[in-house]
Amino acid sequence: MRQILENGAKAMGVNLSQRQLEQFERYYELLVMWNEKMNLTAITEQEEVAVKHFLDSLAGWKALFEGQSEAPTLIDVGSGAGFPGLPLKIAFPDIQLTLLDSLQKRVNFLQEVADQLGLAGVQCLHGRAEEAAHEMQLRESFDVAAARAVAPLPVLLEYCSGYVRKGGTFLAYKGPSIEAELEESQRAMRELRLKHKKTVKATLPGYDFDHFVAVFEKIGNLSLKYPRKQSKIKKEKLV
Repeated sequence: MRQILENGAKAMGVNLSQRQLEQFERYYELLVMWNEKMNLTAITEQEEVAVKHFLDSLAGWKALFEGQSEAPTLIDVGSGAGFPGLPLKIAFPDIQLTLLDSLQKRVNFLQEVADQLGLAGVQCLHGRAEEAAHEMQLRESFDVAAARAVAPLPVLLEYCSGYVRKGGTFLAYKGPSIEAELEESQRAMRELRLKHKKTVKATLPGYDFDHFVAVFEKIGNLSLKYPRKQSKIKKEKLV
């Protein structure tokens, strides 16, 4: 696992120290252990976790730091098993990270990983994405929001725009359907004050891996009516 992570990260322009590689190994051990008692991931084999979870999460690192004079504040919305937030935090320890998930058991897991790995500047919050975005301490207060494998893009944009400050960035981790999803999201982008800047491919030498990070800029303050209630979002998507 160390060799895969070290070489894969280096190919992306990220140099991992021995301490960071040890943290990734411990993260993997905790993931497998907790996965036996709760559903965190269907992927548990070392090489697959290293590539499809850890390295995939690092694919958006350059966009994370664009326009930032110092380490950004990052919220991982619908964090699940901690992707992409925790791998980014391990690789770039100065990030101030918030992990948000709707299931308390997963929040407990995320806190355990942060504690076991000795990660400072991490808060783990229990809450639904569309509800927590209306809380004053979270509303449009982050430099960057990120989400991975949470929902179709128009829905994902509504879940996440409320966390990003004006001028900030949203990173949507997506699969090979990204171009079709972007086309479907034109209205959502207009309504939610987001502008698509570029799409980054998660290229890993030796692996056939069609994953992408769509990068959006927050170009204005979001109307207080967004995000709407979950039932409304599902019934009337912004398409």
